[in-house]
Amino acid sequence: MKTTIHDCKLVELPQMYDQRGSLTPISNQQQIPFDIVRTYYLYDVPGGESRGGHAHKELQQLIVAVMGAFDVVVDDGQETKTLRLDRAYYGLYVPKMIWRELINFSSGANCLVLASLPYDENEYIRNYNDYLRMKVQ
Repeated sequence: MKTTIHDCKLVELPQMYDQRGSLTPISNQQQIPFDIVRTYYLYDVPGGESRGGHAHKELQQLIVAVMGAFDVVVDDGQETKTLRLDRAYYGLYVPKMIWRELINFSSGANCLVLASLPYDENEYIRNYNDYLRMKVQ
């Protein structure tokens, strides 16, 4: 199955709130279609900088702006789409073989990434032309 940007979905996450504040739980195979194997977050991204700029061969992700805002540009080699993440109760599901770039970070933005696989450098496609060649195979 070839993935496209139409497989990237904005996921509304549960919100539990009361006078003490808000909480958003995320569980394996409930809000997202994979088991969470790795979690990491990006922070202190200087204005004008971008993150990402790669695709993954098999890894799936949920990307959440837990604080502040940023844009995620998804690209399947044919089409691109830009989505603004600016609420802690929304995440962007990104399946395998989708090129992604995170741009336009607001001051103090924090990005949480939930991933389906452990870190493996061989899982990354970091050159866009290589990505395009792999997409047509």
